[in-house]
Amino acid sequence: MELILWRHAEAEDGYPDSARNLTAKGIDQARRMAEWLRSELSDDALMIVSPTQRTQQTAMALKKDFVTKDEIRPGASVKNVLDAADWPHASGIVIVVGHQPTLGEVVKKLIPVIPAGLHVKKGSVWWIKSRGNSAEPVLHVVKYPSMV
Repeated sequence: MELILWRHAEAEDGYPDSARNLTAKGIDQARRMAEWLRSELSDDALMIVSPTQRTQQTAMALKKDFVTKDEIRPGASVKNVLDAADWPHASGIVIVVGHQPTLGEVVKKLIPVIPAGLHVKKGSVWWIKSRGNSAEPVLHVVKYPSMV
C-alpha cells in the first residue's frame, strides 16, 4: 500500500471554519501540486477528502473523482485517518486530503524519526509506502508546492 497525505493549500481566515475557501496563493499551490501528482499517480489511486471547503477545493485541483469522508475532518484522530485509508491493508495508492495537526501526527506515528526541518506545510504531500508484507512504513517523498 501507498499512502499519500496531502495537506490542504492555503485558505482564507474566517468563520465557520468548514466554509473557508482557498486563497489565490492556495489555488496556485493546489494546482502545482496536482500537476506533479498527476505525473506520478496511477489511474486507480483512491482519493478520500475531508468535508471542509478548503480540502474539497484542494482535491478538485487533481481533476480526479474522490470520496468525502467525515472521519478525516478537522480534529480527527490518527486512528480515524488510518482507518479511513485502510492502512496498511488497502491495495494500491490512497490519497488523504486533510488537515493539520492530524496529518503531522499520522506522519509521526508511521515515521517516528522525521529529518529535521521537514514539516507538513500547507499544500504539501507526504508519500509513505509500506514495505512488502511487513507493512513497515517508509517515507518515499515529501514535496512542498514551492518545489514543483
